[in-house]
Amino acid sequence: MKLRTIIWCISSLLLVAYLIAIFFWIGDAFKGSRCTGMEIYVADTATYHFVTKSEISREIDSLPTRCEGMLLRDINIDSIEKKLNSIDKIESASCVKLNNGKVIISVNPMRPVARVFEKDVSYYINCEGKRISADARYFLDVPVISGQFDSLFTAVSLLPLIEYIKSDATWSSLITMIKTDARHDIYLVPSIRGHVIKFGDMSNIENKFARLRRMYEEVLPVKGWDCYDTLAVKWSGQVVATKRAKRLNEAKVKYDEEIENEAPDVGSMIADETTDTVSVKNSN
Repeated sequence: MKLRTIIWCISSLLLVAYLIAIFFWIGDAFKGSRCTGMEIYVADTATYHFVTKSEISREIDSLPTRCEGMLLRDINIDSIEKKLNSIDKIESASCVKLNNGKVIISVNPMRPVARVFEKDVSYYINCEGKRISADARYFLDVPVISGQFDSLFTAVSLLPLIEYIKSDATWSSLITMIKTDARHDIYLVPSIRGHVIKFGDMSNIENKFARLRRMYEEVLPVKGWDCYDTLAVKWSGQVVATKRAKRLNEAKVKYDEEIENEAPDVGSMIADETTDTVSVKNSN
């Protein structure tokens, strides 16, 4: 019995010594290993095109194009991760070395849900309200928010409205811009030329859109799409439509890219609301 115990102890010690030797041997061998290439993987670039492989390469001083043949020990993966995770357009980034000499960088980009124009500043926000700087190098087709905000009423306050519009195919294709100067004065700008939607505050979102849908389906096809300059769902149980003082001019045939990209003049549309109105009662 004692002999078996002694043999077991000796075997255990030899195994531990072997593992320690292997560990140091692999460590020494790895220290001398050279990089066989660097690969960058960006999630969902086919959908968002918000962060590209070439952009990631530039952020780390074009290391992917010159790392082959470098000693792996000279490639600081912790530094690479820290650098990439500090970029506001990136949600998370990881960097690992493989035993075949490859260095793999995996990046998850932020997913903006709206672009905000506030005074002279423009930025994107994601679903958590994180700001992402806007850059001329890229453009995302997301809803636009324009207005004046403060500490109590921020662009993030409009995210529930953005999410509702995004969840409905009709409103997602129709509403192109949200304009607001105060929490109780929210306007929606549709892609249909010539009118705006006075939405009011953030209350009863679903009910307001239900009334607005009836207006689009039952009234405007009869009255004419340029009959009103403002559709208001601000007040409960009805839609108040302000008649246009003068019909819209025919659209110009000549295409002007600069004019096409300009935001609608919401201010002039909502300046006079004293004209005749028609009310559409809510069926609910």
